[in-house]
Amino acid sequence: MPLNPVTAAVTQRIIERSRETRADYLRRMDWAAGNTPGRAKLSCANWAHAFAGAPVKDKLNAMSGSQPNVGIVTAYNDMLSAHQPFERFPDIVREAARAANATAQVAGGVPAMCDGVTQGRPGMELSLFSRDVIAMSTGVALTHDAFDAALCLGVCDKIVPGLFMGALAFGHLPVVFAPAGPMPSGIPNAEKARVRALYAQGKVERQTLLESEIGSYHSPGTCTFYGTANSNQMMMEVGGLHLPSTAFVHPETGLRDALTAAAAKRAVELAREGQSRMADVIDEKSVVNMIVALLATGGSTNHAIHLVAMARAAGVLINWTDMDELSSVTPLLARVYPNGSADVNAFQAAGGVAFVTRELARAGYLHSDVTTIMGRGIEAYFQEPMLEDGVLVWKDGVTETLDPEILRPASDPFQKDGGLRLVKGALGRAVIKVSAVKPENRIVEAPAAVFDSQEDVLEAFKAGQLDRDVIVVLRFQGPKANGMPELHSLSPALSVIQDRGFKVALVTDGRMSGASGKTPAAIHLSPEALDGGALAKVCDGDVIRLDAENGVLTVVGADGFEDRPMAPRPQAYAEGSAWGYGRELFAAFRHVVGAAEDGASVCFDFATGGPARDDTPQDPNLVDRTVDA
Repeated sequence: MPLNPVTAAVTQRIIERSRETRADYLRRMDWAAGNTPGRAKLSCANWAHAFAGAPVKDKLNAMSGSQPNVGIVTAYNDMLSAHQPFERFPDIVREAARAANATAQVAGGVPAMCDGVTQGRPGMELSLFSRDVIAMSTGVALTHDAFDAALCLGVCDKIVPGLFMGALAFGHLPVVFAPAGPMPSGIPNAEKARVRALYAQGKVERQTLLESEIGSYHSPGTCTFYGTANSNQMMMEVGGLHLPSTAFVHPETGLRDALTAAAAKRAVELAREGQSRMADVIDEKSVVNMIVALLATGGSTNHAIHLVAMARAAGVLINWTDMDELSSVTPLLARVYPNGSADVNAFQAAGGVAFVTRELARAGYLHSDVTTIMGRGIEAYFQEPMLEDGVLVWKDGVTETLDPEILRPASDPFQKDGGLRLVKGALGRAVIKVSAVKPENRIVEAPAAVFDSQEDVLEAFKAGQLDRDVIVVLRFQGPKANGMPELHSLSPALSVIQDRGFKVALVTDGRMSGASGKTPAAIHLSPEALDGGALAKVCDGDVIRLDAENGVLTVVGADGFEDRPMAPRPQAYAEGSAWGYGRELFAAFRHVVGAAEDGASVCFDFATGGPARDDTPQDPNLVDRTVDA
């Protein structure tokens, strides 16, 4: 089918907006490529250093000077269940490279913190910043300039975006991403949520909560809900950096090992062919494809920030208006927890990424004329891998969903839009994910209860002060204030208030988890309170209107609101975020970080040439939900 007109118009607007920055990026990549592989420019002493610790066979191969060398960048640690399998991946990659008469080396490692461990703790204030540290670490690894291709090993929240950004600085090389896959299913997600809500109300003991959580997170592999980590994998696939349908294959299986070896072999092939360099795979069209895939599957709100920074690394300038307009026409094809009761294993069994990609492409929501690591076109991503007599083969994926409660065709979606919306008005611009929010809960007008820390919110909840129609305003949670932590620890309390029959919503300049669920939450509010945002003017009792259906976030009937002074951040909270748990090491980051809608990055200068917001002409034919607030 022809490309959806809104998808086409948004893509063209991104191309026009990005014309100078994209051209500059491609010029830099052409310069980096030069006429010969980077290793050919190294002196004999430099090259000898690079292979001093290698086995003899690899040294002999390297000395020939004619065979590719693949640089592995790994996010391995065994605190992240999703990354624990990477401990043995380098050996698989090296053996696969040797079988192809090439070499592979671990060029470097990147930090990989677990948001599940730091949730609600001081360490969460380093989480978003860790993405840019990972990007820089990837740059350090690959700057040895001894490689003809790169293989990135990462799965989770900030890790894949960081690897992606760092690898694009070496976009003159082909780059392949290899995931580890999800853990097997544990207890049902609805049961996990039920126990969390009971614990928040003090109705069960901590031991009961612990037993429930261990039943959910129980083995190597990605957490099985559809949060940021699994959204990453969906996007890497549709963006053309994975081998097809590798995202949700379990770790520690023969198929996973075969796919890892095949990823290494593909990196070698691309290096020899001089094809599909990352700079050509990631362009305006592939970025739009990733956004559409995210929207169609009800993916993580964290990517309203990450995707902006990821695209900027390739010279592509996107913003929340682009995402909102794409969401207005992208059908929701998947119901995976927290947008449904099923997990990613059930999603994969119902048809998975191959089904979603085929449906979106054939219905005209994806660009099919893209470059991927598999070559030109997106059709290879309609296939699924399997082992036949121990040999990896690819076959067409299912053409009909195997479970319409989890996965549906584009002709019969769960809803006609993607569920991510831009809301704006007197308080600024924010995003809200409504794919898991019931229609009757998408418009909330209620008095504000204003807080400056999530601990204070939870104390007020426990004291019964929030048992009413209320919009919880949590401010000074933006990148400049404290690194923009996720606020997922508030979810159980807010859900309890909603379940008691009250209208409740969250408005914050912080982030919610990639697992943000049934309670409406206007998040990433920009500009943030510490950077001149109007959220710093809100007082207890101000009536706030959050209307996700019409794109409104404003203060109702507050005379002279614009002329109010900005409330200062309480000194105790400011000092608390300045030191301890490593936070003192990131003081410079807090000073120079960009705004949330600019990607909250320290790697790029968004003050000049950064993403436009609403300053580009709008096509009157585009679907626009927003109204004047």
